[in-house]
Amino acid sequence: MPLDAGQKLQGITAPISMEGPKPIDIHLSKKLEEYMRPFGVFESEEELAHRMDVLNKVNLLVREWIKDVSRRKNNIPENKIDSFGGMVCTFGSYRLGVHTKGADIDTLCVAPRHVERTDFFTSFIELLKEQSEVKELRAVEEAFVPVIKMSFDGIELDMTFARLALPTIPEDIDLKNESLLKNLDLKCVRSLNGCRVTDAILHLVPNVENFRMTLRAIKLWAKKKCIYSNSLGFLGGVSWAMLVARVCQLYPNADPSTLLQKFFMVYSKWEWPQPVLLTELSQENKLNFAVWDPRINPSDRFHLMPIITPAYPCQNSTFNVTNSTRQIMMDEFKEGLEATSEIYKQGEEGNWALLFGPSNFFQKYKHYIVLSCAAQEESSYLEWHGYIESKIRLLVGNLERNPFIRLAHVTPESHGPLDNSDHKFMCKWFIGLSFNKVENQNVDLTFDIQSFTNIVYKQAVHIKLYKDDMTVDIRHVKRKMLDQFVPPDVLVRGAKPRPAKKIHASTGNLQRLSTESQQQQPKTLPHSRSDTELVHVTGSEVIDLSGEDKPVNGSDEVIDLDKKNRNAEVIIIEDNERGKRPCDDNEIAQPTKKFKPAEQANTPMDVNLQSPNSLRKRDSSPPQCDTPVKRSKSLEEAQTGRISGSGSPMHTESVFGSPVGKGESGDGVGQGLAPVGEDKEPLQMDKGSCLPALPAGKPIEKVA
Repeated sequence: MPLDAGQKLQGITAPISMEGPKPIDIHLSKKLEEYMRPFGVFESEEELAHRMDVLNKVNLLVREWIKDVSRRKNNIPENKIDSFGGMVCTFGSYRLGVHTKGADIDTLCVAPRHVERTDFFTSFIELLKEQSEVKELRAVEEAFVPVIKMSFDGIELDMTFARLALPTIPEDIDLKNESLLKNLDLKCVRSLNGCRVTDAILHLVPNVENFRMTLRAIKLWAKKKCIYSNSLGFLGGVSWAMLVARVCQLYPNADPSTLLQKFFMVYSKWEWPQPVLLTELSQENKLNFAVWDPRINPSDRFHLMPIITPAYPCQNSTFNVTNSTRQIMMDEFKEGLEATSEIYKQGEEGNWALLFGPSNFFQKYKHYIVLSCAAQEESSYLEWHGYIESKIRLLVGNLERNPFIRLAHVTPESHGPLDNSDHKFMCKWFIGLSFNKVENQNVDLTFDIQSFTNIVYKQAVHIKLYKDDMTVDIRHVKRKMLDQFVPPDVLVRGAKPRPAKKIHASTGNLQRLSTESQQQQPKTLPHSRSDTELVHVTGSEVIDLSGEDKPVNGSDEVIDLDKKNRNAEVIIIEDNERGKRPCDDNEIAQPTKKFKPAEQANTPMDVNLQSPNSLRKRDSSPPQCDTPVKRSKSLEEAQTGRISGSGSPMHTESVFGSPVGKGESGDGVGQGLAPVGEDKEPLQMDKGSCLPALPAGKPIEKVA
């Protein structure tokens, strides 16, 4: 039923709009539900009944386990054993009513005070191993919220543990009661907060059904865009639920289609780190637990994307968010707003496929980090896999702190062995790298990766998880090498149509010789093939050298500029077009002349004020030649050129500011300009192959 302004509304501010749905909103909401059904967003009645049956079996198993622990620890008569109670509660997406087909169920084991956490991770695990329905059992005891993961009769379960300060657990216990938190350790409080937060969210939204439908759509969208993972620095299910709940508070009478558009509108313009709150922060802390409050806790001021839970003690559910993951999500919010706005422009013909297109992660970056973990035994692999996944955000943090890396994008989707050459029990995660615009700079990632592997192995040994068959492998690969790690259908997922090749006629590009001009060249020049004559623009195909080697027509083929221009004797380069368009990730500015500190201080002022292009042209000219010409690199020079730097497997070099493999210069003009004063091998050439200096104002004429 629609709400009016006279009714009590939830939220820390008044609603933005109380307007109800229009006919177009209702129509698009129905189309949204129809579009999501093929993706397994809704479960059938049989599947729901199976989940209920699994939860009932697990609940009985927990009760039997508590009885066994009670017998061992207390001399209690058998007829009183049943009085201790114990139960399994659900939270997360299942309790919110938005779980999908095949999704896991978040559960909480509630036990009386004489059952300890060590019992949960020892005797209860042994009991689970005896159950034929239990598969893929593994414990993550060192996690922020310790959890046991398993598959019970085909349903994945994540089970946490909370030990209440009560002698018995009654059947009708209300976990929302704050008094239950007294005398509990922090891990038990965090475990209980799962149920308490879920119940609070459902209580704080004005329309539960509209909230659920909108949240289903957002969860599907987030998974399609590979930004659904709390452990890897994105948002988990509870965080997405709180974002949707806040939008529902701002538009209490809106339909799911409208709420979806408003979701992207609100959060694409949200001024982070302004927190998202569903209710006012409590002014008192009766139980003295740590609560999120930047006014009191200085460390809370450094959280990048705070989304605060509505149940005491209030916590930031997005503690793992990094600069990279926040930027990635903000970009996706903006794209989502564009997509939903376009759908509304289309009216009744609006197609929701515009919003739910897959991510183009493997087409988005030129450089990737491949993190692989493997083990010989399945039991070891399951433990090792969960442990490594919980640590990946540390590697992302190391990469982000590298001054040359602008963004490190990890995808939550892991990939298993590609063929028989891989380990049977192994998986791979991928991190896309975007580099800052730097010039002639080597980017060494050895320290960032070595420090991560040291922490991983050290902590694994400390918690007695590590076994001899467990391995971690980290390597750097280029986009064109990803087919060695990922199936072809995954590589092309989300790929956009390749644009047609453009032919530029501006003087800011490097022109290739046309067939006619090549045939008209004098055939009496046997000595030098690099500095013989000036080439005029003929309207033939143009190669853009404004950045590093770039794919042609969207392909990974890199043009060999030495080969293409081997017949071009002298090429004029005027880079006037560069300032007319922004650089993107695949295009780095041309390197300008570098000076040593002492030399830079002695450089005349008028030289410092010259255009970088003119400096580059003058330094690129042949000796004793004042004309700003670019000398094409000959084949012999390309073969004898020096390659500097170390050969570290994780050592990359930036040519024109773009990091490439060590020694992979790309093209003939891709070598960085050496600083003034460095010793260079003298250039060997004929006297006739160099153009003489021309007086000022005299035009350059073609040399016969």
